[in-house]
Amino acid sequence: MLIDAHQHFWRLADRAGHWPPPALAPIHRDFLPVDLAPLLAQTGVAGTVLVQSLPTMADTRQLLQLAAQHSVVKGVVGWVDLLAPDAPSQITELARHRQLKGLRPMLQDLPDTRWIAQAALAPAIHAMQAHGLVLDALVLPQHLGALLEFAQRFADLPIVIDHAAKPEIARGLLDPWRQDMAALAALPHVHCKLSGLLTEAGVHTHPPALKPYVDHLFATFGPERLIWGSDWPVLNLATQYPDWLAMAQTLCQAQPGMDETHMASIFGGNARRFYRLDDTPH
Repeated sequence: MLIDAHQHFWRLADRAGHWPPPALAPIHRDFLPVDLAPLLAQTGVAGTVLVQSLPTMADTRQLLQLAAQHSVVKGVVGWVDLLAPDAPSQITELARHRQLKGLRPMLQDLPDTRWIAQAALAPAIHAMQAHGLVLDALVLPQHLGALLEFAQRFADLPIVIDHAAKPEIARGLLDPWRQDMAALAALPHVHCKLSGLLTEAGVHTHPPALKPYVDHLFATFGPERLIWGSDWPVLNLATQYPDWLAMAQTLCQAQPGMDETHMASIFGGNARRFYRLDDTPH
């Protein structure tokens, strides 16, 4: 079963003052289930994980409502202010929705690159663990050192690195991203999403530009901890949904020792296991 482990919905009316700006014309409009449905039908993708894109509880509640209304959404990754005094109770409230699978602090937008490493997060993280939630890490390469400290501290919290930490593919930079990702991959509870890479590649939207980065992800995380996602509709800045799926499949099939079982894991099975998607009622 094909699963897209990373996609977004949004209404511009809810995003005043927030990204995306009008200059990004391909994505400066509403994107809702009716827009995604033809693409899923075309590609055979059977389910998705809907990920927050605003740091508000209101946005998370809207996403949970959409998930309840559209069975193709198998899980939601929401947002809570993890430093708020009432964060544990907010997490408990949201976790009543069986579609909620995880939370995502928008670390890439925070001025403190070491935000995730602070001890004050512990009450919220313990609440996440109590409710079986995972953490999506929206990070850039400069956040990886602090994320490693966090991951070492919370060894029982499943973590997935969104968009492979957005390496600087357009500049062809591999280091220190390569070493930092290897250190995180050495922790068995850390996973990585094979998503968002084309957006970072800029004009180099072809497999050879991505290959050194994908090769390293396979060498470190292996096919058991890589999870494919589209990052739609942000993906529209680089290419079309079916084209990214086909490119990702080509890049994976070229890996040494790749077989049908591994492909099924990367493009569905790993997402179902990591996010416990089979537990979602519909």
